Amino acid sequence: MKLTVLMDNNTFVDQYYLAEPGLSYEIQEEGQHILFDAGYSDATLKNAEKMDLDWKKWKTIVISHGHADHTWGLIPLLQRYNEEAMKKKALPKPTLMAHPEAFASKWQDNMELGLNVTKDSLARVFRFELSATPCAITPRLFYLGQIPRTNDFENAQPFGTVAGNDGTVKDKVLDDTALAYKTDEGLVVITGCAHAGICNTIQHAKKVCREERILDVIGGFHLQQASQGVLSKTIDYLETQKIRHLYVAHCTDLAAKVALSTRLNVKEVGVGLALVY
Repeated sequence: MKLTVLMDNNTFVDQYYLAEPGLSYEIQEEGQHILFDAGYSDATLKNAEKMDLDWKKWKTIVISHGHADHTWGLIPLLQRYNEEAMKKKALPKPTLMAHPEAFASKWQDNMELGLNVTKDSLARVFRFELSATPCAITPRLFYLGQIPRTNDFENAQPFGTVAGNDGTVKDKVLDDTALAYKTDEGLVVITGCAHAGICNTIQHAKKVCREERILDVIGGFHLQQASQGVLSKTIDYLETQKIRHLYVAHCTDLAAKVALSTRLNVKEVGVGLALVY
């Protein structure tokens, strides 16, 4: 597997890509090109093109959850497909994989948090595969589905409001999911924001993949202005997992990164980073 960071909050020195508060990875595995999240804008596509990565090869697109910084990059991708249709170039529909609630309306203080295009518009280009249960994308790469919230110190606060069948409720971001890749040395856990909790996510990945060893973790840890109690319990758990590398990205603030790095092997993440397993 090769994972390339197409979008993150940060870039590396002397690598002139675009960055924004968002997340997107390209994963190449078993001859497949998979897009994990789409970032916030067309910057994801611009970075991919600068890296000589072809968006037409993305036959599977996985959305970690329905927030704007992970989904609004689908809009310029939709535009690209429309432009190809105008040229009479028919492209096969890629699969859009996500939790069934990922495309629900989400907002906070009159600010749109969710996807700003209708499912009907997306359905003209994408084939939906919505599932709350885990499944294999390739023999080694797994979509984790809805992640159980078993730790009492994670995901205690809702994030905005979501529209549901019974009206509007505080959003616990139950659509949050992740990926796990099974190497011969253990799992590589790939997260979007880990709204379900990074520890909960890792535990679920171990159960789904029937593998106790965790090799690396890359993605957002959703540790922003985290209390000392949350940080301490998170670090205690992660330390027990004997993880080789933590590639801490996106929605993790400096204080959390510093705290994690005192006891764990935290690596820098930026647009253009490529990891090969």
